Amino acid sequence: MDEPISPINGSRPVPPPPTGSPLPPPPAADLGSLAPPSPGTAVELIEPTAPRDDLIIEARGLTKHYGSLKALDNVDLDIPKGSIFGIIGPNGAGKSTAFLILATLLTPTAGWARVCGHSPMAEPAAVRRRMGYMPDVMGVYENLTVKEYLEFHAATYHIERSEWPSLVGGLLELVDLDVKRDTIVDDLSRGMKQRLSLARALVHDPELLILDEPASGLDPRARIELRELLLQLQGMGKSIVISSHILAELQQMCDAIGVIEAGQLLASGPPGRILAQLGVGRSVRVRFGDGTVEEFPVAGDDEQQALLRKLIVDDDRAVLEFTTVDKNLEDLFLQITQGIVQ
Repeated sequence: MDEPISPINGSRPVPPPPTGSPLPPPPAADLGSLAPPSPGTAVELIEPTAPRDDLIIEARGLTKHYGSLKALDNVDLDIPKGSIFGIIGPNGAGKSTAFLILATLLTPTAGWARVCGHSPMAEPAAVRRRMGYMPDVMGVYENLTVKEYLEFHAATYHIERSEWPSLVGGLLELVDLDVKRDTIVDDLSRGMKQRLSLARALVHDPELLILDEPASGLDPRARIELRELLLQLQGMGKSIVISSHILAELQQMCDAIGVIEAGQLLASGPPGRILAQLGVGRSVRVRFGDGTVEEFPVAGDDEQQALLRKLIVDDDRAVLEFTTVDKNLEDLFLQITQGIVQ
């Protein structure tokens, strides 16, 4: 039997579901916490290895086909507990498909996965108790206040009404929306809605957060505040999987990243190692005396020194400027979308 989960403060077990919920369940299109996985074709649910205690997510051969379209193609993925793991790739690469499968909302065509030690296909309820999912589009409840919105979702997780005040108050303080508790949800700014959506994903104190483009549409200040909040949540012991097109910030906060293109995982690991693995690392920009400028890829300090000696000795052009250029995830993203990285 599953162990009881705890709230944000970790001090109480969740009571068994009551005979009647004080509020109706949410629409599946918004939260999906009570929605069954979508129908699929024959799914391989065999998990040939025992769960690993050090991983929050494991996936082997994860595949999703829509007719002839391969939205996800034989993906293997290991994400350590307690980490912030970033998923990058162009639109249509398969990021959201992977998230929907891990969040129990989509049935894969083949392969298997474990989320918090449980199968999203065979044990969806166990996964949903331990995982908070934030989709890329927030469902708006037009006539609810911020406080009522979180109470509504607390009810769907069968949290007793007597505990709502402390739970909602703690969440609103965490996401810095306490002064907006009586504001209608639809009147919030985009950044505030994103923070409220994150608070909703935390209602049942999950050990894992799956966040699909949480920084989309946010201004620079709101993005910085979101990044600091995610780092704070990691410090509280949460594991976080996040996709984003704000790649500079992913590089700053992620312990590891996965690069997806055309449904395939090209690489996975620490950002520096991924850049080197996919040939997007350091380069040197050289300005010559004849006015030309060229850029040369280098693997490290030794290769950079060798390049400088070669240019001085063997090249007839005078070297006026020799500048190191460190590549980042944005450079990698440009290469992926231009089809340079295979």
